Amino acid sequence: MMTHLDILVLLVVVVLIFQRLRSVLGTRPNNIEEKKIRLSKENAEKLYNILKDEADKMQAAEEQNKDSSAAELVPEGEPLSELDKTLMEIPNFNKAKFLKSAENAFRIITEAFNKGDAETLEMLVNKKLFKKFQQVIEERKQNNLSAETDFIGFDKVEITKAKISADKVAEITVEFVSEQVNILRDAQGTVIEGDENYIQNITDVWTFERAISSTSPNWLLISTKK
Repeated sequence: MMTHLDILVLLVVVVLIFQRLRSVLGTRPNNIEEKKIRLSKENAEKLYNILKDEADKMQAAEEQNKDSSAAELVPEGEPLSELDKTLMEIPNFNKAKFLKSAENAFRIITEAFNKGDAETLEMLVNKKLFKKFQQVIEERKQNNLSAETDFIGFDKVEITKAKISADKVAEITVEFVSEQVNILRDAQGTVIEGDENYIQNITDVWTFERAISSTSPNWLLISTKK
């Protein structure tokens, strides 16, 4: 399927074709050349109409997407909550997609933190939180400790709070309730904290942020709480 960029480029090409045809027609060519030009102009018009129809369809699909996202936030017959009102102010926000992305971010960030993968963490968290993560990672290295988390699954993933600051930065707080097995090992691989056979039910509260005007769809993690 064509993207907006594809359609824009092709529309520019069609406009250039029209301009070229006008300039050639102005030179009064013979009948054969004039017939070819007329056919070329008709083809260009057909191409323009096809591209315009495609662009209109894409625009309609986007509008429908927005309507679906709004309907998703407002169950039929229920009043709109302050939380939902705030979420609807975020352009192209889709609650289902956001929560799925939040789940993935939770897994990736936790795994990167345990492995000491600073490169991955730096892309997914803000500078202040990244600095805190680095301190813990360095302490573990100095003490020859390694952490492991085995996710069993999520019992609950829910947006609990949302706000938009005066400088148009959106913050969304998500509560994660998950089943995990967490252990800490020493340099010899001996478990010194946690139990490999014990499944913990843990509640984490994470807050993500993104500038509303940002062209990037990515949200950065800015805080974590237990």
